[in-house]
Amino acid sequence: MLFNSVSFYTFFIVILGFHYLPVSWKVKKTALLLGSYIFYAAWNPPFIFLLWISTIIDWQVARYLYAMPEENRTSRKLALIVSLVANLGLLGYFKYGVFIMENFQHLFQFWGLDYQPAPFSIILPVGISFYTFQSLSYSLDVYFRRIKPTSNFLDFALYVSFFPQLVAGPIVRSEEFLPQCSSERRATANEFGWGIFLLTFGLFQKAVLADIALAPIVEDVFSSRLAHNFLNDWTGVLAFSMQIYFDFNGYTNCAIGTALALGFHLPRNFHFPYAATGFSDFWRRWHISLSSWLRDYLYIPLGGNRSNFSGTAVNIMITMLLGGLWHGASWNFVIWGGLHGCYLILERLYRRLNISDFSNKSLNRSSPINAIFTFLVISLTWIFFRSLDLGTSWEILKGLVNFNFEGKNLKITYVFGITIMSILLLWRHWKFRDSTIENIFAEKRQLTVGLLWIGMIITIIYIRGGGGNAFIYFQF
Repeated sequence: MLFNSVSFYTFFIVILGFHYLPVSWKVKKTALLLGSYIFYAAWNPPFIFLLWISTIIDWQVARYLYAMPEENRTSRKLALIVSLVANLGLLGYFKYGVFIMENFQHLFQFWGLDYQPAPFSIILPVGISFYTFQSLSYSLDVYFRRIKPTSNFLDFALYVSFFPQLVAGPIVRSEEFLPQCSSERRATANEFGWGIFLLTFGLFQKAVLADIALAPIVEDVFSSRLAHNFLNDWTGVLAFSMQIYFDFNGYTNCAIGTALALGFHLPRNFHFPYAATGFSDFWRRWHISLSSWLRDYLYIPLGGNRSNFSGTAVNIMITMLLGGLWHGASWNFVIWGGLHGCYLILERLYRRLNISDFSNKSLNRSSPINAIFTFLVISLTWIFFRSLDLGTSWEILKGLVNFNFEGKNLKITYVFGITIMSILLLWRHWKFRDSTIENIFAEKRQLTVGLLWIGMIITIIYIRGGGGNAFIYFQF
């Protein structure tokens, strides 16, 4: 069930209507839980069992971990291993089973052995990476004594499966969500209005900007329908940099808005990422819930920056490689994560060397020139994120420096339009880099209302016309 579909609005109206009926809070939470299961089962009903497995195992493991004295380290570690194996085992099988088998086959062929496994295919459950990390974080937090496990199974089940952010985040921590379940959630008039606005604004970002304005150009470039040259490939790369932002930030706004209309508050997941003045700054602004998860549950347990430079560099690279692999079972994603790891290590080396001749001039941390440089280098990594294979990635990289314009090319109006759109997006992000979307629109109430109505009209027209492309991050 997609946010940009008629079926979702029918579903959401029913959920909203029941949520504001004069019934008990327990009944409302039960309805939200059942609604969340229906929402998820709309893709593939059998996969609801995977969601239940993660829920039940982590609920039981957390209770055991909390009751077990600290002195019983072996028993506590074994219990945590049960949670890790169950969650990561399911994730590994469904997401990486085919990838691992294919690479084993290539490895045997490299050694001259003819290994032909029986053909098989695995359907990837939608959102499994998101709810696995969310449920697993609960067990880890209880293990490290950061939180006390909830005594209410209904609350925990709703935490794992809450439909607004179930399939593409934000990845919510238990301490952010579970306290909201203790008392009845009812949105105020302002919260409800702002929630509907965010839902509409997110749909506008997805349906109009990502799908209509940018997706066709991205598809033409990355499917090699056009010649690979400087104008085509740079236009396609810039278009995808914007498409991935509008698509994923659009989903986040839909999720936050939908939850807020029900009275629940979800954490921010984006903070004008293309205003980042460095790569660590970028990851403080892009997919914040994932980057903070990787930091707290992987990078810091590995040792973080507590060791020497080489040890820290290894920790960064491991974290980013696994972060890349989290996005998909492909060497393209591994390379994408590895490039970000290299960027972060080089940035740390730059600061370690303290090159004052540059840091005191234009390339300082508050310079828009630094933001433009960061955006362009980040955009190069998106090539591996979007390409279907390494061959396509290499062709596009070569095209970026190819000034031979023979063959089929984009219309110059498209090239000009994407360039202007990129400049406007960068300018907007830079202008509001230290603000929030709430503050921006609160200062411009008339603009907010106008955009709300325009967005609703365009989105309704788009959906009625049959549009309903899945969000890009649904595949993860």
